[in-house]
Amino acid sequence: MASYSYILKFIVVGDAKVGKSSIISQLINHTFKNNYDLTIGAGFDTYIASINDKLLKIHIWDIAGNENFRSITRSYYRGSICALIVYDITNRDSFTNISTWLREIRDYGNNHIVILLVGNKSDQFENRVVSMEEGIYFALQNNIFFIETSAKANTNIDQAFMTVISHIYENIERGKYDLNNQLCGIKIINN
Repeated sequence: MASYSYILKFIVVGDAKVGKSSIISQLINHTFKNNYDLTIGAGFDTYIASINDKLLKIHIWDIAGNENFRSITRSYYRGSICALIVYDITNRDSFTNISTWLREIRDYGNNHIVILLVGNKSDQFENRVVSMEEGIYFALQNNIFFIETSAKANTNIDQAFMTVISHIYENIERGKYDLNNQLCGIKIINN
């Protein structure tokens, strides 16, 4: 049986059909399906990361992008240490709506939540309507991380998660989180 040092709570948000579930499936199962059912409410998966010989268990909540579920899904922001905001580089509206997702995270999440902006579907460069520079600019303006991924081509999926996991782990080691606060999004298991 594995011995984990920490459990981290992540949420993945963004409009419907931007590829949130596909990104998680590629991370966890190394698979891609062309057709996914819409997430209803929230889905849940677990990912194990290893840093400096310590195992971290990542609880990943896949939050429905459909407006009908917004009042339910807002409760998932609370107690999360990390949020990934996903948009589709071939869908301008999904990029426009990241401001709303960011505002919700900041309104309902904790003060130390780490945010990663993810431009998904980079394999569809011929259909791109959102430039990489726009994503970078938005991330810089809002002091959040940024990466482009392709769940279909398995491009930058592991790197996306490991970027924020490493950042959070470094902050844990530096004592930047109140680990006694149950809402900080980090649970100590074995130290």
